[in-house]
Amino acid sequence: MNQPRLKKIYQKNVVNELKKQFNLKNTHQIPRLSKIVVNIGLSEAKDNIKVLDIASVELAAITGQKPLMCMAKQSISNFKLRQGMPIGIKVTLRSAMMYEFLDRLINVAIPRIRDFRGIEPNGFDSQGNLNLGLSEQYIFPEISVEKSDKARGMNITIVTTTKKDEQAKVLLEALGMPFKKRDNK
Repeated sequence: MNQPRLKKIYQKNVVNELKKQFNLKNTHQIPRLSKIVVNIGLSEAKDNIKVLDIASVELAAITGQKPLMCMAKQSISNFKLRQGMPIGIKVTLRSAMMYEFLDRLINVAIPRIRDFRGIEPNGFDSQGNLNLGLSEQYIFPEISVEKSDKARGMNITIVTTTKKDEQAKVLLEALGMPFKKRDNK
C-alpha cells in the first residue's frame, strides 16, 4: 500500500524543519499527529432513530471508517434523555487513514467553506490538541446535498504528541492548515 501524500511531506520536510526550529536532539521529541476524532452530536436521535443511520452513512463516507454509536451515560429528565439512548456518533482515525482524512480536510473541504478567513488559532486546548467545529457536512465532496436530509455540524479533534500549543500550531501549519493571520495593529 502506498504511503499517504501528507505523511511523505511530514517525513521529508516537516520533521527536519521542526527539529531545527525547536532545537530538539531526540527524534522522538519531534511533534507528530497521534489521532483524529470526528464527532457528530445527534440530539434529534431520541425522537427519530433513523437519523442515526443517515448520519452514520455520511460519516462513514467522509472518513472511510464505520462510526461508533455513543450512548447517554446517565438520564437527564430536563432533556428527556434516558440512560443508554443513542446521542451521537464518532470515528477515531489513526495512521494512514488519519493522514488521508487530514489531507482531504485541508486541501478539499476547508477551501469549500463559504467566507472562510482561516482557522482560529485559539482552538487549542493547552495540551497541544486542536478542536475544529464545522457547521455542515456538505463541504466534503463525498456528501450529496440531494441525498442528505439536513445539514449537521461536526467536531474534529486533532491530537498531537506535544503538550505545547505553539509546537502543535507550527506542526499543523507545516502540514498546510490555514490559520488566521494576526493583525499587528
